[in-house]
Amino acid sequence: MMRTLDWRGVNFAEGSLQAQLPRVDTADLDVSEAAAELIDQVRRGGSSALLEQSERFDGTAPRAVRLDPAVARAALGTLAPQLREAIELSIERVRRASALQVPESRSVELAPGASITQRFVPVDRAGVYVPGGKAVYPSSVVMNVVAAQVAGVSSIALASPPQADWEAQIHPTILATAALLDVDELYQMGGAGAVGALAYGVGDIGLDAVSVITGPGNRYVAAAKRLVKGVVGIDSEAGPTEIVVIADSRAPIESVAADLVSQAEHDELAQAILITTDADYAEAVAESVSRRAKATSHSDRATTALSGPQSAIILVDSLEQAVLVSDALAPEHLEILTENARDVAVSIRHAGAIFVGADTPVSAGDYLAGSNHVLPTGGRASFQSGLSALTFLRPQQIVEYSHDALRDISGPLGVFARAENLPAHAEAVEARFVEGEEH
Repeated sequence: MMRTLDWRGVNFAEGSLQAQLPRVDTADLDVSEAAAELIDQVRRGGSSALLEQSERFDGTAPRAVRLDPAVARAALGTLAPQLREAIELSIERVRRASALQVPESRSVELAPGASITQRFVPVDRAGVYVPGGKAVYPSSVVMNVVAAQVAGVSSIALASPPQADWEAQIHPTILATAALLDVDELYQMGGAGAVGALAYGVGDIGLDAVSVITGPGNRYVAAAKRLVKGVVGIDSEAGPTEIVVIADSRAPIESVAADLVSQAEHDELAQAILITTDADYAEAVAESVSRRAKATSHSDRATTALSGPQSAIILVDSLEQAVLVSDALAPEHLEILTENARDVAVSIRHAGAIFVGADTPVSAGDYLAGSNHVLPTGGRASFQSGLSALTFLRPQQIVEYSHDALRDISGPLGVFARAENLPAHAEAVEARFVEGEEH
């Protein structure tokens, strides 16, 4: 089921490792033109366009795009007690872990009377997108909303597609989770149109434009977020999920196989990769993966993902090479199941999140580990971070100089400004020291 790439004996320094990496074929995934048209329809047609798009893409249209928060509070009453307990535990853990991400304000005195203060200010308003489709994702509500709340965002709008099976409303589990988090601005809309509505606002339903849009979605959602980036901030362009496992022969075969299958059940384009130095171990994992994929509930989906070009077992000569391959992949999720796994984790540069040791599966991070599961995909972990409180914060510098401190730099400042042929810059400082006008 999973192909094996034998890279033992390959000198990665001699050629481009990137060109050899297993990747999702994105040639047919770009839907930017279609997403742009859907956004434009919403900008021109408001809620009428959103309702028409719901009918076309979701197979149902709600009575109204904006939902009364009382419906969410009612849904909370129908939530199974065990599920409510699990969601509340997730909220508590993600909230505590997210608090670590909020930097403290700090000041530095560069000279007597000359100070710079660095503070972090939350955006006024955030838009959270929660997908529908193949599964129900209350965990996505938790991850996005809690991060925004911990950052101090005072206004949060949540959008999720209406569900034909639930009277053309947002899924009740999503609504109940929103109620647990005191989110009462709810919109029954999905896809690229929903992203456009959050970015530009929809006046006829009282939806004000947001400052940042976060949350995963399908390729239309990803394309739409790319299109509105710059009008608003975004977390990242979420693509199909990814897992890379670096394992040695000591790692439990069944655990590794189960972890690979667990991410493959998300989507036919999900990526699952094992990197190891042991060929016999690789074969044993491959056999277990095949058996487990055939037995899992979403067998067809998982089998397609595991046998696709984006998934593979990669054999390398050393653990150092395994790290090189993983860093080149820059995966969304990286598991390290080796001897001295913590030391290996320290050497990793590019990964959305790193799961260390045999008892730290990605599934824990998806729900209850406390980490945020909204992470960069498609190799973007080499330059982007996952969703966090920082996504909703802006660093801001406060500059304060006394009269004497400004005098001390007026000379070199004048030299600098005139070297750039901007003499008025120098004069703006020098004007403060004209005899008789000093303060």
